[in-house]
Amino acid sequence: MTARPKVAFIGTGGTISSLGRDSLDILDYTATGNRLEAQAILDAVPEVRAVAEVVPVAFRAVPSPAIGFAEWRDLVKTCERLAAEHPDLVGIVIGHGTATLEETAYALSLTLTVDVPVVLVGSQRPMSALSSDAGLNLVAAIRTAASPHSRGRGVLVVLNDEIQAAREVTKTSVARLQTFRTPDFGVLGHVDGASVQYYRRSERSHAPGTPFDVRALDALPRVDVSYGYADADGTAVRAFRAAGAQGIVSAGLAPGMTPPREADALEEAAAAGIVVVQSTRAGSGVVPLTTRLRERGILSADNLTPQKARILLALALTVTREPSEIARIFATY
Repeated sequence: MTARPKVAFIGTGGTISSLGRDSLDILDYTATGNRLEAQAILDAVPEVRAVAEVVPVAFRAVPSPAIGFAEWRDLVKTCERLAAEHPDLVGIVIGHGTATLEETAYALSLTLTVDVPVVLVGSQRPMSALSSDAGLNLVAAIRTAASPHSRGRGVLVVLNDEIQAAREVTKTSVARLQTFRTPDFGVLGHVDGASVQYYRRSERSHAPGTPFDVRALDALPRVDVSYGYADADGTAVRAFRAAGAQGIVSAGLAPGMTPPREADALEEAAAAGIVVVQSTRAGSGVVPLTTRLRERGILSADNLTPQKARILLALALTVTREPSEIARIFATY
């Protein structure tokens, strides 16, 4: 009998761990506060035993809006520990709430120290719901983590039978099952039953081997996001400066522009030594590094969403404050 591959499953909470009041509670289930730890999630989906030998790892059971840098750092160290304790480990799956799943995935894709595939998985419906997507998403994620074809592709996100790149994927719907999309480029591949198939790969660099080592950090440099809208007057930018922001990401109007008073506030921030990066609220597309941005001392976020540009800028500020080097980092990762 062929030995099953060994995969670790880290539970961080989220919808995939949640139990609602009854099987029709698919929207207000967080009110129960009832979330399963990693072992209980695996017990609820016994089919995973046919796919792999899964090692449950209790982490935290919280809604994903409560997850941020401290959890990212601890996940990096947990993955490192698991790889050291289990030399035969072929992959790691992290169960996560969908609200911030894309941010955790991208942060890990820049900071992990392990070379085994790491896959983030969540669900749109709680484990207790009629027609929940939690169980099959978990099986698909474990299959993806166990696949030798997943190596070297960076952190992956698996829901709805689709494999996405951490850098590129974003949540696009509150409740629909097909919520995670990669607007410009599409999926990396699919999980159809037992078949894990890839059709492309992301070209940007990723962990391991990045310059971003968060294991000994207590916090990241403060970076805030200023959302652009008609008549924005720079109040948020000035407030972020007063709060001690070392970087500001402007979620500007497409194609990466801001109203005049907002633009003036961003230019003043850049002149004061704060690193300012121009993104867009459009959700896709590259922000061109125009003459106007150059003259104002503002960098381009490339095609990163504002929330992901914030993560990369904060990590970049742990290794440099030189604008040209930060621009290179945005062109690399």
